Amino acid sequence: MGNEDKTRNKVEEVRGEAKEKVGSLTGDEGLERQGERDQSKANLKQAGEKVKDAFKD
Repeated sequence: MGNEDKTRNKVEEVRGEAKEKVGSLTGDEGLERQGERDQSKANLKQAGEKVKDAFKD
């Protein structure tokens, strides 16, 4: 299930990047901030996966 989680986290990060860019281009600060938050959450989840991987080895 680790690879599925990593993929899901990466997808969430990319969606966050897209939201941030769209928000920036359209002047929608709320959407831009939401995109930044989504990216932060995804990055934290990815860090957790890396920690789990480190303890597997």
